[in-house]
Amino acid sequence: MAIEKKAQLNFWYFAAALMLILLFQGYWTQSRQFESIPYSQFERDLEQGLIESVVIREQYISGSYKSPGESGKTQFITPRVSPDLVARLNRANVEYTAAVESTWLKDILSWVLPVLLFLGVWLFVFRKIAEKQGMGGFMSVGKSKAKVYMERDTQTTFADVAGVDEAKAELVEIVEFLKNPAESGKLGARVPKGVLLVGPPGTGKTLLARAVAGEAGVPFYSISGSEFVEMFVGVGAARVRDLFEQARSHAPAIVFIDELDALGRARGAFPGVGGHDEREQTLNQLLSEMDGFDSSQGLILLSATNRPEILDPALLRAGRFDRQVLVDRPDKLGRVQILEVHIKSKTMAEDVDLEKVAALTTGFSGADLANLVNEAALVATRRKGEAVTLDDFTVAIERIVAGLEKKNRLLNPYEREIVAYHEMGHALVGMAAPGVDEVHKVSIIPRGIGALGYTIQRPTEDRYLMTRTELENKIAVLLGGRAAEKLVFDHLSTGAADDLAKATDIARSMVTRYGMDEGLGYVTYDQTKENFLGIPGAPVGRERELSEQTLRAIDEAVRNIVGRVFERAYGLLTKNRAVLDRCAKALLEKETLEEQDLRALTQDLHSSGSDPVA
Repeated sequence: MAIEKKAQLNFWYFAAALMLILLFQGYWTQSRQFESIPYSQFERDLEQGLIESVVIREQYISGSYKSPGESGKTQFITPRVSPDLVARLNRANVEYTAAVESTWLKDILSWVLPVLLFLGVWLFVFRKIAEKQGMGGFMSVGKSKAKVYMERDTQTTFADVAGVDEAKAELVEIVEFLKNPAESGKLGARVPKGVLLVGPPGTGKTLLARAVAGEAGVPFYSISGSEFVEMFVGVGAARVRDLFEQARSHAPAIVFIDELDALGRARGAFPGVGGHDEREQTLNQLLSEMDGFDSSQGLILLSATNRPEILDPALLRAGRFDRQVLVDRPDKLGRVQILEVHIKSKTMAEDVDLEKVAALTTGFSGADLANLVNEAALVATRRKGEAVTLDDFTVAIERIVAGLEKKNRLLNPYEREIVAYHEMGHALVGMAAPGVDEVHKVSIIPRGIGALGYTIQRPTEDRYLMTRTELENKIAVLLGGRAAEKLVFDHLSTGAADDLAKATDIARSMVTRYGMDEGLGYVTYDQTKENFLGIPGAPVGRERELSEQTLRAIDEAVRNIVGRVFERAYGLLTKNRAVLDRCAKALLEKETLEEQDLRALTQDLHSSGSDPVA
């Protein structure tokens, strides 16, 4: 399509150039043959008998001389002025004729050209407005907006996807069927009609779908669920029909619908709130198309969503989306593999240890890691470095997690001292308590919107479950800053607001979700809101009712956990008061303490042993 459009544009460019050349040639030829003379000279030449013949027109007179004039030209042209010209020509015995000019073309153009110009401007403006609104032309309203990547255009393969080995293994069968359907179906098995990729944002769902198309070498139709929705009624269903018709005509092919939740939200989820006829009609058409196509022809539907709980149950039943593939955040090994993919185009220093970078990026998705590598390269470029170092990655992680440094946010000496003791309280409790993440860096340089300091901890390994002791130690690290303030200054500040909120959430989850309070028993009291009639995406029903006595017991249990852990953290810092003062003084001098600095300053730190911050 692009080649045809380019050829059409080239043709019109050629036609316009040819027209200009012809006009220029006509003007040049006329200027070479005719000599433009004033009417007074024409009168003198006529009296002298130099003119042989004349052609009289409405506006001008043209003719020829009996012999070439001074300029060497035998023809002339001059404006028509005198009304008694005919009589004078007769007296001079000059042959003359009258020419009738045809003005129909000029008259038509004088009417047609303004109309055409107006229509052209109107169509141009309308097209620009339509493109901004995403409507296209009138004839293309019901056409699918899917971007088509032919097999030669889809350059992504499984080699470009890292950190999701289990998801790739699930999709290998799809690739094998598209490459060799006869071999894959010889035992009577059929490939799933639809595959739903489920996972948090940025984990590589779209990349996986394109990798399937690249490995299989088939056309890839990519469209977002929101592109089916339009201002005109019935357009969404028409686009669904058109999309599947195009895909069938190019089978084997892959149809990929990104952000399926924009299109496949549960029907009838909000009765009485307003009509959703257009969206439901589009969804009904999608369900019908999925029932109508035969996967044995090589047409497979891939979709991605990060909100599977709100999808319509009819979409998820067997025969439509037969397979759901979880694309989760990568573990430590997966993060190392993803980093190896993204650093291929970057210049890395020899001291870059991707294991350490991966250890600092727990919870990062593939997109987050790609952004991290780019930020590290920008940091190295900003400092005029020859290669990206491990320190550049550390700075990039701090910028992503904590925010940009606010070096112009100046604190008075008293505030700096409070912040220094607060952050060292976090760090010392974290270093003394067993089972918590290692402290990597402490700083009192303000970052982001409200952070006056920060403490970075590096997990030693990915954790998938935690014991009560480990959760209490985590609360202790959060409360270490408040405990240090109370110990040193004997007052409380607003700097621990975020720490208290996180500690309270952990303690409440221990009581209401994990059944870790013996007084309340091994019962869950989590007041999770239930959906109406169990339909995903339906309006929220009433919360689980708890008695006033139970709610009071929950509040008391949460308060007891937080209070008990705070006292233990306070006792630990009291025991290590000399270490706390020494570290806070060093932090005030240097503003930032690295891991090796902390180890040198805390050699005589009294550990808490197995008991949480006892």
